[in-house]
Amino acid sequence: MTDVDLASRTVGGAVVAASDESFGFKERLVDPSEPAFVPGTYDLRGEVVDGWETRRHAGPDGDWAIIRLGAPGRLHTVDVDTRFFSGNHPTACAVDACTLDRTQDPAGPGVAWTTVVESTVLKADSHNLLAVRDHRRWTHLRLRLQSDGGVARMRAYGEVVPDPALWSDVTVEVSGLEQGGRVEWCSDSFYSSAGVLVAPNRPHNMGDGWETRRRRDIGPDTHDAVIISFAVPADLRRIEIDTSYFVFNASAEVSVLGSRSRPDREHGWGRVAFDVPVLPRTRLIADSRQVFPVDARAVAALRVQAYPDGGIARVRALGVPTEEGLAILRRRWERS
Repeated sequence: MTDVDLASRTVGGAVVAASDESFGFKERLVDPSEPAFVPGTYDLRGEVVDGWETRRHAGPDGDWAIIRLGAPGRLHTVDVDTRFFSGNHPTACAVDACTLDRTQDPAGPGVAWTTVVESTVLKADSHNLLAVRDHRRWTHLRLRLQSDGGVARMRAYGEVVPDPALWSDVTVEVSGLEQGGRVEWCSDSFYSSAGVLVAPNRPHNMGDGWETRRRRDIGPDTHDAVIISFAVPADLRRIEIDTSYFVFNASAEVSVLGSRSRPDREHGWGRVAFDVPVLPRTRLIADSRQVFPVDARAVAALRVQAYPDGGIARVRALGVPTEEGLAILRRRWERS
């Protein structure tokens, strides 16, 4: 649960240019939803596809699409998802990356692209997971197809590298996905993933939240839990617990504990002590955004405990990075 899709439209990703999109729109590549396909459904472009699909006969250079990452950062894996494209999937692809200023044109002739995934044969109707070895911070990706064809989605999994200049002397949503916040673990995700708790957008329905199975072993301390880590330690000022759209199944109560520690390589988060009181056990209102003032210093991660089970849309922790935290951010930025 640690890597984030840096290209997703959820965090502001966009497809800014493509060589062709005759059969399927390029913007579909970064759609956060799963691809779907209804055979035999046609419009004026042909059979309707949920993905980016180019015309036949692209020529020797193949087709390409350029994606602006919504949250620039270090890449670990790229998923070139060809689901529902079988007789029309590309033969192979490569992935390039670059780092640009906000107003630079990524399709311009002077862009210095670095190949981060060499040309790789693609499987039809499949996830194609491609490892990225160059872990510098990137702002844009270019998907280069060896041929024409169709790709349903492109996911760019990695870690956000925040700009320290944007954190200086301001209160930051340190838990937010765009700022390097990550859901590291949860006790249960039976109905929906806990990963959406740190999404930057407002929830749009009950499926856009964290919902666990109904607990039947209810006692005074029965609860589900989720661990959210921050990019760097921060002094917390506000905690928001949003139960929007959870009308009849919202968590009844919540408590929040903090940790000043990080996991070691051997034991992970299972051995980390959450011993900093952030928010005492508090009654929640269904279908509501609820903000609580807090004062917790130098917190690096949160354990949010939902009683007796989980029905929460978003968790937002707002605070000011510590001096040590800002120093860590600057070193990370300089290395990237």
